[in-house]
Formats: sequence, structure tokens, C-alpha cells
Amino acid sequence: ALMQPDTQIATLYSQAREQLADRKLGPTQQTCLKILTLNKQPAGSHLLLGVVASELGKLKNAEDFLGKAATLDNESAEVWAQLARVRSMQRRDKAAEEAANKAQQLNGGDAFIWDTLGVVYSRCANHLLAADMFQRAADLAPNVASYAFNLASSLKFNGDLDGAETAYEAAIKSMPRFYKAHSALAQLRTQTPECNHIKRLQKLLTKVGGDVNGELHLRHALAKELEDLQQYKESFSHLVAGKKRTRATLNYTIKSDGEIFAALTGAFPADSKLVPALTAPVDEPIFVVGMPRTGTTLVERILSSHPNVHSAGELQAFGRVLKREAGTPSNRVLDAETVAAGLNCNLGAVGKAYLKEGYQRAGLASRFVDKTPLNFLYIGLIHQAMPNAKFVCLQRNPLDTVLSNFRQLLAANFSYYNYALDLKDTARFYIMFQELMDRWQELLPEHLLQVSYETLVENQETETRRLLEHCGLPWDDACLAFENNPAPVATASAVQVREPMYSRAVSRWKRYEKELEPARITLETAGIKID
Repeated sequence: ALMQPDTQIATLYSQAREQLADRKLGPTQQTCLKILTLNKQPAGSHLLLGVVASELGKLKNAEDFLGKAATLDNESAEVWAQLARVRSMQRRDKAAEEAANKAQQLNGGDAFIWDTLGVVYSRCANHLLAADMFQRAADLAPNVASYAFNLASSLKFNGDLDGAETAYEAAIKSMPRFYKAHSALAQLRTQTPECNHIKRLQKLLTKVGGDVNGELHLRHALAKELEDLQQYKESFSHLVAGKKRTRATLNYTIKSDGEIFAALTGAFPADSKLVPALTAPVDEPIFVVGMPRTGTTLVERILSSHPNVHSAGELQAFGRVLKREAGTPSNRVLDAETVAAGLNCNLGAVGKAYLKEGYQRAGLASRFVDKTPLNFLYIGLIHQAMPNAKFVCLQRNPLDTVLSNFRQLLAANFSYYNYALDLKDTARFYIMFQELMDRWQELLPEHLLQVSYETLVENQETETRRLLEHCGLPWDDACLAFENNPAPVATASAVQVREPMYSRAVSRWKRYEKELEPARITLETAGIKID
């Protein structure tokens, strides 16, 4: 339906698709514009222009092009799938799912379209349907590593760890140098001397060459599997080597994070009177925050096991909505300029826009949990936008916190986690985090509950009752059996929270006491006590 009979136009379409596949976005755009001069209303050129615009981050333009393509060719599954993808990138979940459902009905068996729909449903937190889409793609194209990888990730989110392992291995078989499949596979289970992937990983590492990102994934995989085998010194050495090489490629210093913390403490001095916005909504979302890998997913699972609470996952909506309302020109969601502008925003409107997105995820539940760890940065602004919101901040032993961040492969393309590429930087970030949480606790003592991970592990029922009381929720026994919660988990803790409460992660830092000495010195110099 998208091809025109004219030979010249057909040739141009072929050329445009080849250019797009080679990531030549500018030439693709020019070729599509040539098509438009030859044929004023071709759906195919609008489709390609929409894809190019989305790759360039111009999502509004992309939706305009794709909407035009859908008007011209209402029966194209590819057009509807791409329209769904762009809407999901804009976090417009309902509209994205509507377009995806239309593409589902039209798709006659194109693996790429099934995979695209899987990505859309996954972004919309519909992980069961996403897994179905990814399975269809993998069945049709079993030798495409990316399809198998997406299927594996979705199965992991849904708790099917055996299926995920099979799919990750399928991705590796199709493409042995699909490095992120190796690091994901290592996290699925505890490796043993009889069953591990260490020799395969070591062999690949000798051939990784200049692929810095590939080396990072391989070394993280080796670090995890060597730790499982209690080879702690060698495990840590892989973390240091992989992260050091990655950090050298970035224009990053901890000073850039420090500027954000300084702007926040300056904007909210100790004697602040946090006046809620006059038009603030009265709904009560629950924000679970803290440093990554400190138990935030565990607390989210406890809360979302309650029948009145739904998990919205890591919504990441407040920062995005605030940035849009602030209108600051930088390409960073949060920076010192956005903090200053945010104070003068219509925070009531920000709160309403945020809640609209949150309740799309919550469905019929009366309350929802947003477990975006770095929302701890926004607590003062969130309170002003939504004065009834509750905050739960996870606290963990400082060295365990530093270690858990350093040993985790946090989102590689998310600049706010760059601190975790260096051990001392991770300690410095923890110090700034703690100072900011002290400020929020001082300003909002009735709204903020700080929960010790170690105390929660040791006294599960007592701390769970305290947690529910803070959130204004009646007691429910289901909160003690969070491991039975069938809802998908799309975080790094997707494997661990399928188990009952355990204590094996407490005082993990003692295995690496010598290696963590620089972090200990940094923390103690700042007055942070290590138990």
C-alpha cells in the first residue's frame, strides 16, 4: 500500500529505507522530501519522515507526519505501530495503546512490527501483552538477537525466569557479541562452580577490542558471577576496570551533580515555609525514593500488595512535567536553572498533569506508588504541587549503599547515574543525598518517613505496619507476602523481589572491605558513620 507504481518514486523509497537503516537521518529526510515533490500525498514518505523526526527527538513533528500517513493509509500496520511508538515516547499511554491495538489488528505477520508493539506496551507498563508481542516477533524471526533479548527482558519482568534464561541464550546464540544479553543473563540466578558462564565471558573479553560499552557489560557480568563464586577481589577488579574505561569517554565530573544539590538546598533553606499551590490537587500519591539499590522496589512491592494500591512503576513523570512547565532551554531534565524556574511555575498545574499520567497507570486503585528513586531531588517541589502526597525514603548502610550502586549496571545512557562509574564519586553522591534528605526531613516531618532497609529486613511486620500507617492505609496481611504479588516488576530488582524477605544483602560491604577503603575515608571525612 505504501509503494507508488512510478519507478522513480519506488527507487526513492528503496533509497530512503536504506538510508534510514544506516542511520543517515539527514539524507533520509531529503529523499522523502523529493518523493513529496513528485507525489503530493504519499503515505510512505510521511511514514519515513515521521520515523526520522522521532529519531531526531522531534516527537510532535513525528506525530504530525505519522498522523498524516494514517489518514492517507488507514490500513497500514507499520504506520499505526510507529504512531503508537511515538505516542509512547511522549508518555501518552492511552493514546499509544489505542494505536498499538489498531496495529495489532492489521499486522499480518511482520516480526519488526510485533517487536515495535512489544516496546510500546512495555513502555505503557502492559508487560503481559508486551511479552506476547515479543514472543510473536521471536517466533517469526528466531535468529534476530534483539527480538530474543526483548522477549527475555519482558519474561523476566513477568517473573518467568526460566523462559527469560532460554531467550537470553537464544539472543547470544544468534549474536555472541550481543553484550548486554550476557550481563542480563548473569543477573538471573546465583551462579555455581558447576554452572556458570565465566569461561565464555573471559573469552569474549579478549576480543572486545575498542567496544567500551561491550566491555562494561562483560565486566559487569564477570563481576556478578565471580561474586557468586566468592571470588570477591577479582570480581571488584572487573567493576573498576570496566567503569574506569567508560568514565574516561564522558565529559562528566561530580561537580555537575553538586550544582543541582546546591540549587535545591539554596531554594529550600532550613527556615522555609513550604506553601502548597492554591490549585493543588487533593489526591495522595505515594512516592518511594532513595538511592538506587537500597530497597525501593521491595517497599514498592509491599505497598502495591495492598488491595487499595497500584504500582505505577518508575513513572519519571514529575521531573518531565516540571521541565515542560519551567520551559528552561537545557537538554537536562533537572539542573540548577530548572530548580529556580520550577519555584515560579504553576505547581498546581504540574501536580494535575502528573496525576493524570499516574492514574492512567493506576486503573481502579484509589492510591498509586511512584517508585522513581531520584524523585528524592523533587520532594520540596512535589509537596508544593501535591500537598497530601506521602514520601517514603529508603536508607541503607552507607557502604552497602555505595557498593550496591557501584556494582550495579545502572542505566548506561542516563546521565544522572554517571556518579556510579567511580567509587569516590559514588560516596560523594551519597553524602549529598544524605544532606538533602536531612533538609527534607526537617521541613516535612509529617510527610516523609525514612525506612531503614536493615530494620525492615529484621523486623518485617513491625516496619510494614509503620509504613502502612504513614501512608494512611489499613492493615492487610497481603503486604507481608509481597513475594506472591503477581504484578510485573520492570526494575533491576525484578529477580530478588520474587523471593520472601532475606538478609543476605545486609553488610555485603564487608566482603569488599579493603577495596571500599577509599569510599570509607570519603564518607567518614564528611562525618558519615559506618556501622
